[in-house]
Amino acid sequence: MERPLLTVLLLVGLVIGCAVGSAYARARRGWNDYQTVKKSVPGARRGAWSLIRGVAVKAAVIGVLLFGAVAYAAVGSDEETAGPTPSQSPTQSEPPHR
Repeated sequence: MERPLLTVLLLVGLVIGCAVGSAYARARRGWNDYQTVKKSVPGARRGAWSLIRGVAVKAAVIGVLLFGAVAYAAVGSDEETAGPTPSQSPTQSEPPHR
């Protein structure tokens, strides 16, 4: 009678031990992954800010160039580039036929 009880207790202990062991291993892996990511965050943050800074500089340059183009178009050039305008030449028309 004692032998089957010990066998059942041993099997229950093995099942519980495997479940607890796998949960502990999963928690340990998660903690190690968390620590790895936590250490890489400052580098990733610096990289993200440098990318944002690059985009902001490019947008500012494009904005300045667009503003300059609009201002130049609004003011116009200082030189008179238009020459004399062509005069209308009289055209010879036929008299109306009746």
